[in-house]
Amino acid sequence: MKRRNTIHTNEIYSLLKSSKLALSHEMIHEKMVSKSDRATIYRVLNRLCEDRVVHKVIGDDGKQYFAFCVACEEKKHKHNHFHFRCVACGKVECLEGEIKVRLPEKYVLENFNGVVSGTCSNCN
Repeated sequence: MKRRNTIHTNEIYSLLKSSKLALSHEMIHEKMVSKSDRATIYRVLNRLCEDRVVHKVIGDDGKQYFAFCVACEEKKHKHNHFHFRCVACGKVECLEGEIKVRLPEKYVLENFNGVVSGTCSNCN
């Protein structure tokens, strides 16, 4: 089924694509020019995740963060890496280096969510 390209979808996609950091729902809502309700923003974010355009990170604070990446856009979706969340400023960013997870035979890894928290270089 083809998805509709709405004003909200295009704006959220552009915000995520231009950000070097993962953004929470609240951060996206604050940056949006065309204000929209919470449900619409979550619906768009979940669709972008389903379509593998962005990936979702669950922070150690329990919040969901969303990040655009070139691998997502090229449909080479591999996110077996850690993310870093600064406890002072709240930024969430991808850390380089893929994590290798050994699973029992016939197990298939579909998702990995690893978050390290601390203080970033700007806040330290």
